[in-house]
Amino acid sequence: MRPLYKELESLDKRACKLYGLDEIILMENAAIGLQKEILKKIESKKDRVLFICGPGNNGADGIACARLIKNRCKVSIYLPYGVKSKLAIKQLEIAKALNIKIEKKLTKAQIVIDAIFGSKARELDIKSKELIEKINKIDAHKIACDMPTGLGLGKTVFKADTTVTMGALKETLFLEEAKDFIGELKVASLGLPKEDYEIESNSMVLEKKDLTLPFRNKELTHKGKFGHLVIIGGKMEGASILAAVAGFAFGAGLVSILTNKNTPPHIMKCDKIPLNSNVIVAGMGLGDRFNEEELRDILKDKVLVLDADMLKMELVKEYLNQKTVLTPHPKEFSYLLKHSGFGEISVKEIQANRFELAREFSEKSSAVLVLKGVNTIVAKDGKIYICPFGSNALSKGGSGDVLAGMIGSLLAQGYEIKEAAINGVLAHALAAKKFSKNNYALTPQDIIKEIKCL
Repeated sequence: MRPLYKELESLDKRACKLYGLDEIILMENAAIGLQKEILKKIESKKDRVLFICGPGNNGADGIACARLIKNRCKVSIYLPYGVKSKLAIKQLEIAKALNIKIEKKLTKAQIVIDAIFGSKARELDIKSKELIEKINKIDAHKIACDMPTGLGLGKTVFKADTTVTMGALKETLFLEEAKDFIGELKVASLGLPKEDYEIESNSMVLEKKDLTLPFRNKELTHKGKFGHLVIIGGKMEGASILAAVAGFAFGAGLVSILTNKNTPPHIMKCDKIPLNSNVIVAGMGLGDRFNEEELRDILKDKVLVLDADMLKMELVKEYLNQKTVLTPHPKEFSYLLKHSGFGEISVKEIQANRFELAREFSEKSSAVLVLKGVNTIVAKDGKIYICPFGSNALSKGGSGDVLAGMIGSLLAQGYEIKEAAINGVLAHALAAKKFSKNNYALTPQDIIKEIKCL
């Protein structure tokens, strides 16, 4: 896991104070980090690299980098706003002394660097929006220095192929809309090992190595050792079948569906909750098959995964302070927030404030929240864990049913609720990324197939 921060200015100041560094050293290392990614794309000395630099320290990073690569290609700098910060003025003096070309207008290049505003960006004015739109039309490999200009501020955003963020990861880079603009994300060191630069955070980004699969490490076992998962069948039976098949494929020893309809041969059918079951997954395709009292009776005294229709019911608030995993998409989260006393919060507001709302909800509940999205959030006790591996291939009916079944399966096998949620979300996203066919073609069954091969 990597820590995630709202801002890094305080970390920069801490680094300077503790280790005797200063801003110019941090800037030089930022420029070196940016240089590394640019050099990967330069094919010959004839390649043109255009640095579009803002008036502040993000622009200064770009100007410093232009100096570092001046002899590797044809380098020029465009300063649409001039320079204002002390470091930007200083870096420009050095660049001019080295005869680096300063452009008077936007020109074409093979590689374009956005060093306009970075993480301290303000609301873009009309001139800035027009500039970004023109840059986006240039046929070039585009690299953002620290952060694509405009990200998190509206619809006009620099569209990067690569983003080189400085020092550590920033929350804005993991907004829902960010994935369409950041390209490949790299973190540039500012001259310190990350362990010395970074501090503890209540936001974390999950990595592939954080995945712990339910491999069986003992030979003397039987099916009862791996839990008995029960899926509540509803009006739309397909959803419960997908969840059940996913749960079985992900390691649960026994899986049953509470239904009166046929099930796949390896999935058991039951008309009441089996006494030896330990986890229930409910909500997907549920409809109005059961009334509130029936559901209370079905769900009592079990570890729960609640999804879809269960999250729309006021009854859900009765399960917020026990071993429960909640798996809403944004619309379902709006119902959940209302039932939990947060009031009416629209999907638009949720998407704009995902981190804050997920954190606040988890502080007021003992449950684990899995807020689905491009960057799915797992939240527990005020701490959030972000899965960056989501893809558009998962935008299909049934993907969420598979996820609920996978989390339920891990719970049945003895994972704690937070670990089940984190590992279920990671495995689900990574399975979809393993899918080798066209991204529009992924089916729930494909996800189930791929989780077997992680």
